[in-house]
Amino acid sequence: MRPQRMEPVFLEKIWGSTYLEPWFPNSTSKIGEAWYHFEGSPILVKFLFTTEKLSVQVHPDDEYARAHEGSLGKTEMWHILRAEPGATVALGFKEQISPQRMRESAETGEIMELLNWIPAKPGDTFFVPSGTVHALGGGLALVEIQQYSDVTYRLYDYGRDRPLHLDKSMDVATPGPHPGKSTADGAVIASCEYFTVEKFAWPASFEYQPDPNRFQLLIVMNGHGTIGGEPYRAGECWFIPAGSDPFTLAPAESTEVLRTFVGRG
Repeated sequence: MRPQRMEPVFLEKIWGSTYLEPWFPNSTSKIGEAWYHFEGSPILVKFLFTTEKLSVQVHPDDEYARAHEGSLGKTEMWHILRAEPGATVALGFKEQISPQRMRESAETGEIMELLNWIPAKPGDTFFVPSGTVHALGGGLALVEIQQYSDVTYRLYDYGRDRPLHLDKSMDVATPGPHPGKSTADGAVIASCEYFTVEKFAWPASFEYQPDPNRFQLLIVMNGHGTIGGEPYRAGECWFIPAGSDPFTLAPAESTEVLRTFVGRG
């Protein structure tokens, strides 16, 4: 019943990066994702590192995913940590289009021109509900918080030798605009039925009061110090059990964290 440092699982990706600092040691292989998850949790936390565009893709909602994949759907959010000049993300379309045109554009590559590409900079947050056609651009490091599901339907993949899923994509995709960058409501930067995400800056020591009813995850974006007497650093994710005793959180330098938990705040 004390804070627990979680261990990351690293995944190589064709679009990944060898430049992982300051969150993780740099790598000789192209790491795209670092996963934090524990058995039974409906939330998955990832650090993502991109050097080129990811596929244009869409995720189903729970109902469709259960019926067709035997899985949960996938709603997610992104919080940008690092962005090279000109880095962008794609969310939805510039305007409403017909499902037929969406499919045709995915087959020809025109979809890249129809998508709404949004400049991304450190500190930006984007909420990506199921059904949103989306893509990450290159030159980004970010935290992704999502439902624990890996159901992804690709519409376009730049000619890479990976399968597309046009029929299922057409079933679930929203062929219209997305609201774009999110705005914070106090500490809350994202909230939905699956998770809430809060952002905090902690400049000085204080007594942390765990939630008596639900676990929390603390994702360290920068800074270092101690949590309950144990050292923490940027790139770590800490599990705070529900109902655990208060503990001292002592930054040695001002620390920014994301805190997430299941459900709405």
